Amino acid sequence: MIAAVIRWSARNIFLVGLASVFIGLAGIYALKHVPLDAIPDLSDVQVIIYTEYPGQAPQVVEDQVTYPLTTSMLSVPRSRVVRGFSFFGVSFVYVVFEDGTDLYWARSRVLEYLNTAAQRLPSGITPTLGPDATGVGWVYQYIVRGNQKTLAELRTVQDWQVRYAIAKAEGVAEVASVGGFVKQYSIVVDPRRLQALGITLDKIRAALRASNRDVGGRTVELSEREFAIRGRGYVKNISDLEQIVVKSDRGVPVLLRDVARIELAPDERRGITELNERRRRGRFRDCGSTLRAECTYGHRKREGSPCGNRVGLASRRYDSSGL
Repeated sequence: MIAAVIRWSARNIFLVGLASVFIGLAGIYALKHVPLDAIPDLSDVQVIIYTEYPGQAPQVVEDQVTYPLTTSMLSVPRSRVVRGFSFFGVSFVYVVFEDGTDLYWARSRVLEYLNTAAQRLPSGITPTLGPDATGVGWVYQYIVRGNQKTLAELRTVQDWQVRYAIAKAEGVAEVASVGGFVKQYSIVVDPRRLQALGITLDKIRAALRASNRDVGGRTVELSEREFAIRGRGYVKNISDLEQIVVKSDRGVPVLLRDVARIELAPDERRGITELNERRRRGRFRDCGSTLRAECTYGHRKREGSPCGNRVGLASRRYDSSGL
């Protein structure tokens, strides 16, 4: 058989050469257009359930959150392994499925069972599904920097401007911000003043919740025109918080500023992100918000700065989207 093929090829050199050229061109076209990953994703088909239980110890998180979710996920169809991890204030449950299971089918089944399992959790605790991507999908990382911006301002720009612009790119499953300071209002109460005025922390919490919202009213018709009435009460700055009435004693209001100190402070950080450990002129020049984008496919994202001229995106620090 092999000898016959060799004899036929020797008698038809032109056809053999034409077939070789065609196969070579087809190989070059396939190399450029076939969507193959340079780093194949060999991880299991899994769905991650993330739940926050602020201020609780790992044992409490295990008993009240992780264990109920883990036992509920054991009956999910085609699930192979269910793993639960409890940390301080955070619970992770990994549901691993059989090979060949469609990821989105698995997520829909977990979401279906999660609606039933959520009834067994403490009030106010809402579990969420993780992104539909794995660690192999970490394809791009960049730095947000600004010479006249603090780390809190850079993180604000990252969370409210850059992140949404990047999230619109095709194939992006998650945009995770790292670094900077998350700005928040910090209320430091004075225990002695609270005791002297008979005010509890629950009253302060209730006053804050009631004073930071808009309320709607009815409509009023004047001069054949209809006007909608509403009350605007969202907190916009520290002064608005200071004017919140916590208690009224014989017609004299007790304001929040009378029993507490209100200030802008960063959220609690459990790590730090730096770039080349550089400090210049007493501040971080090249340190800001680092973004990780996990993508379902390796699409290259657009580069640019939607933040204006004073804040720019530094040169990319990690980019595997071209693989």
